[in-house]
Amino acid sequence: MIDSRQQAEPPKPSGRGIAFSDDNTFLVDAELIGELLRVPASRVPGLMREGKVTSVCERGIDEHAGEFRLSFFYRNRRARLSTDLEGHILRKSVIDFGNRPLPDAPNRFITQHVDLQQR
Repeated sequence: MIDSRQQAEPPKPSGRGIAFSDDNTFLVDAELIGELLRVPASRVPGLMREGKVTSVCERGIDEHAGEFRLSFFYRNRRARLSTDLEGHILRKSVIDFGNRPLPDAPNRFITQHVDLQQR
């Protein structure tokens, strides 16, 4: 298993990043998701429509209020982005499970919203 974590800077002017809309949805640039999941950005929307790239959104509570954790799953990779309401990426991480595929449970997520508990 490979676990790589790095402190992320706010999104660059290229447009890659996260936007939070008034109807409580996130827009994440396909280039960013593709980079994290090692998929060409042009394939991300189709893979999401087919249910091959799945996601879950967790809302922070208590000391994490105002933060969200977005997780994306594809094959043997899980990518996580933590963001604030302005779309600034606070943290990001990727886990590559190598030859082991992800358990079935994460692949069944279809954009769910749950509260973050302190972990």
